[in-house]
Amino acid sequence: MVLLDKLPSRILTVRGWGFVLTAVLALLFAQVLGRRDLLYVGVLLLALPMASILVLRIVKPRFTVSRRFQPQSMEIGSTTTVTLSLTASVAGGASISMEEQLPPRFGQAPRFTYPSRNPTREGVSLYEYRLRSAYRGVYGIGPVTAEFTDPFGLGKSRHVLGGEDALVVTPAPVELLASPLSGSRGNDGLAATRRQANPSDDDVMTREYRHGDSMRRVHWAATARHSELMVRQEESVTTPQATLLMDQRHGSFSTGFMAFGADGNGLSTSPTFEWAVTAVMSISTHLLERNYALRFLDHHGAPALLHSPSAPFPSEEEHQGQGAVAGIAEGLAALELAPEGGRRFQTEERAGSTVIRAGEAARQAARRIRRSAADTPQSVHHAAAFGDDLLDKLVAMRHRGPLIAVLGVITTEEARSLASASDYGSAAYAIIVAERPAECQRQLDILRDAGWHATAASPAARLPAIWAGLEYAVGQARNGSTNSSSTPGTSGTSGTSGTAPSHSSRTRTHRGNA
Repeated sequence: MVLLDKLPSRILTVRGWGFVLTAVLALLFAQVLGRRDLLYVGVLLLALPMASILVLRIVKPRFTVSRRFQPQSMEIGSTTTVTLSLTASVAGGASISMEEQLPPRFGQAPRFTYPSRNPTREGVSLYEYRLRSAYRGVYGIGPVTAEFTDPFGLGKSRHVLGGEDALVVTPAPVELLASPLSGSRGNDGLAATRRQANPSDDDVMTREYRHGDSMRRVHWAATARHSELMVRQEESVTTPQATLLMDQRHGSFSTGFMAFGADGNGLSTSPTFEWAVTAVMSISTHLLERNYALRFLDHHGAPALLHSPSAPFPSEEEHQGQGAVAGIAEGLAALELAPEGGRRFQTEERAGSTVIRAGEAARQAARRIRRSAADTPQSVHHAAAFGDDLLDKLVAMRHRGPLIAVLGVITTEEARSLASASDYGSAAYAIIVAERPAECQRQLDILRDAGWHATAASPAARLPAIWAGLEYAVGQARNGSTNSSSTPGTSGTSGTSGTAPSHSSRTRTHRGNA
């Protein structure tokens, strides 16, 4: 038995190898002893395993494989349930050992036997298992590998059943406290206004009756005064707007750079960029849940998710309404650092690319992104960061809501270019993510002098504390404040770092802005 266990097991089982060895011995003794009956036995014992191998190679198994993820996409740290259904084209047969192929990051691959213990009436075998991931990305789940044997258990053949399905793992948003972004708006982000869609110089509270207006809205006093049927002008509700900028350059986040290989999510990223992705996800969720119309741009002014292979609508820069949070989350799932001076999708084509297979759906999305990128003007890819292309986009949204920028390490020249953009928003907020926030003091001073609420944070910083301190992180250079290494609520054990001012400097800044 020890000898049989050491023999190759890819084509024959232990029983099959036993038949082969017995056949060899029978043929050997038939030759030595001249026994024809042993010759027949040896030929038969040798023919059976060979016939089994031939049958397994000719007869291809036909299975229908499908997967369902619940939820369809999952956040980092959460769990999704995978339901795998298998249906054979021909019912019956011996039990088959199967294994679901998973990226090594998910641990040991699940194994099961077909058919299941309780198949459905239609002959469908259902299996369930759960997956959990600590990293965002698009992961290829599958295919199923099955090991078939013949009815005698002599031969063995492995087949791949079905294909891959893409599992999208999105960044998990962090809950942020209510901020001054809403201004005079309510908690839902809406503001009431008495401006009319068609203003009247005669009366700002009433307008003429139109077909379809309810008679309950008739203003009888105004009707008598104007000698025509007039109705009350209802208050309209305006949708608040905001613009979110995201720096995605490799050079801005290259400190601590890490590229996950075939066992990871296939993204070129770094700890600072992962913190920035979480910040963008949290800020987007914070605004969209308060009914903001969000404009999401990158450092060139292009749609921020244009080059993300997981984005459902990569060319869209405006996000609003139901489903907007999920759309941004899926887009951020596969967003990676962009090489400067070239198109981002070339990172997938360079030698030694670490992008893993993510299923046919992800590949189709990637091809769609490439076509979209090819149609984009070259200036978008080669223009300077925070240059005229971005500023032209911001001019069109001048004073239509707050401007928020999540940045990597920027140069002083880039800080000066971005500083002028503070005039394009009702308020401007910037977070610089760096391994050593203290080294960004010069850039922060430039932004603050231009009117930005600017702060810096390390990957160990607590995002809610950084967000809460943004309101007061303005004009400190003018006030002579140089201590910018702490955030409200920071302690020696919290692991939080930033550049928001202390309580006393908050009071001075608040009074100065009043």
